[in-house]
Amino acid sequence: MEVSAEKLFFFEKDPAMLDVYLSIEAVLLKRYPGIHVKVQKTQITFAGRHGFAFVSLPFRKVKGRPEHYLILSFGLSHRMDSPRIAIAVEPYPNRWTHHVVIQNASELNSEILGWLDEAHAFSESKR
Repeated sequence: MEVSAEKLFFFEKDPAMLDVYLSIEAVLLKRYPGIHVKVQKTQITFAGRHGFAFVSLPFRKVKGRPEHYLILSFGLSHRMDSPRIAIAVEPYPNRWTHHVVIQNASELNSEILGWLDEAHAFSESKR
């Protein structure tokens, strides 16, 4: 699979995470037919009618986190509590954004895919 110049540029600061991202992208594109991927300066968005999953690189080192990782973010109507969720915030009433640290593609397990299924359904239900 050929990697676009914009994705190569996005991962320029941490090229070690490109393969992890590409594995995640392949799973999401297969799981949610018809979605599109938008590469922006600070995040990559997976969207149908609205964005439901977002990948970003950390801005700075955080104590206790690995040297190389991605942040996988998704939105739900409620707070999800799990040790896997690094941060959960409620930027708008009943709209929770959750952030998960991903070091390798194998971490995209059934638990996280279930959350992404819910996030996809939630985003598609928005007007």
